Amino acid sequence: MIKKSIMPLFLFITVFVLAFTLPSQSQNDNKKYYPGEKSESVNPKQIIKPRINGPLVYGSRPGHPFLYRIPCQGNRPMRFVVRGLPEELHLDKEKGIISGVTPPRGEYSMVIEARNPKGKDKRNFKIVSGDKIALTPPMGWNHWYAHYSRITDKMMREAADVIINSGMADVGYQYVNIDDCWMNAPKHSDPERVGPLRDENGNILPNSYFPDMKGLTDYIHGKGLKAGIYTSPGPLTCGGFSGSYQHEEQDAKQFVAWGFDFLKYDWCSYGRIAGIDKSLEAYQKPYLQMGNILESLNRDIVFNLCQYGMGEVWKWGAEVGGNSWRTAGDLGFELHRIFDIAISNSNHRQYSKPGEWNDPDYIQIGWIGNAREEGIPKPTTMPRNMQYAYMSLWCLMASPLIYSGDLSKIDEFTLGILCNPEVIEIDQDPLGEGGLVIPRDSSSFVMVKNLVDGSLSVGLFNRRKNPAEVSVNWNELQITGRRTVRDLWRRKDIGVYNNKFIAEVPAEGVVMIKISK
Repeated sequence: MIKKSIMPLFLFITVFVLAFTLPSQSQNDNKKYYPGEKSESVNPKQIIKPRINGPLVYGSRPGHPFLYRIPCQGNRPMRFVVRGLPEELHLDKEKGIISGVTPPRGEYSMVIEARNPKGKDKRNFKIVSGDKIALTPPMGWNHWYAHYSRITDKMMREAADVIINSGMADVGYQYVNIDDCWMNAPKHSDPERVGPLRDENGNILPNSYFPDMKGLTDYIHGKGLKAGIYTSPGPLTCGGFSGSYQHEEQDAKQFVAWGFDFLKYDWCSYGRIAGIDKSLEAYQKPYLQMGNILESLNRDIVFNLCQYGMGEVWKWGAEVGGNSWRTAGDLGFELHRIFDIAISNSNHRQYSKPGEWNDPDYIQIGWIGNAREEGIPKPTTMPRNMQYAYMSLWCLMASPLIYSGDLSKIDEFTLGILCNPEVIEIDQDPLGEGGLVIPRDSSSFVMVKNLVDGSLSVGLFNRRKNPAEVSVNWNELQITGRRTVRDLWRRKDIGVYNNKFIAEVPAEGVVMIKISK
């Protein structure tokens, strides 16, 4: 027992010590966060214990073929269990691939479990069988900014291998997409890509580098991944290869017969068909036609409208059957403007929602080609800090995450940016909300995204060539009270804050946080 005579002194000392050993809330609010220049770029293959990733909700149409590879990091072999799996679907317990036929219309809640000798993990998962697909932004790879007209069947298969072997599939990348130049062309510098555009029955003909399109999609599907293809509503594609003009339904049925799951539909030479007509109806016409065709077919095909934002496509893209739509021109020509492109894209955030996504174009880091020259891939000249900012912007905007670098040369640093599961979870959040930009000055801004669990993700961006302070106040975020702040790139909690958060943001970089109760 503490004697009464010394009780006041004891209490005084206790309060005095606590005051100086426990940081007060106001001290934490005013303390600037210094993250340092280097983020923890962790190769996904370095994760040992199971960590189940991927969307919490997945859309498919009733009666259509179903294929889903459970994204899960950790040492293999691994064993999977899915509790509550509909009887129409089958689980490969070793590979973690769910396949079969989409069950009748409705919502099916289940729990995915993964286990290896190092541990186990579980995650809720819901299949929504209905009219909408792509309930979270599509994730995958597209060949264009790496290989241009050099693309071959062999390169596509190798890309699928890398997506699996690198760990990209384990954080949610699933589409392996061919862009332009898989068809024949009337003329081309490579004679192996020249030939008749269609056979005697009007079927489109792949060029000699793609001898077996069904075999290619079977190879991709065998890994639990999905395959994408490209065409134009015009007579020719942007690269001068065979388009789908006047063969739209025939080509769509061919894509289904081959087994494709994604279609990029590029305006290209259709401009010659539309002519001087700049009406909204003219912009919508080819996409409405193809959207109706795809909806009638017995396969889920994600429909990407590539027409560079004409006619304010974000306002009507969903009405013509689109799942995503480009909001600007080709980003490969203006990579130095990623901050401006993101701010512009964010202006259309009200049109971002499950199944309907604003698309500012692909992620181009690592080894990429020169878009103006269709050059052989070289290491990007983009500063490392800006690469973190690039990925952060796309995730905060709920953009499709389609990587378009050379997968054969992908390195640890690039994988660390592409495969941070905590950052990707922001992109894949089921709420589907696009980020709101809060300007600071001409060289800094904040982007905030509401999440389905009531928390927020915030990116503090600095466009200067040197580090700079960027802050955000709770009243701007329309929140109050004590909040836990987590640095998503460094994967660590950094404190509890009450009124605001201040960070020293690296040059041309970002501090990306999650704010939770």
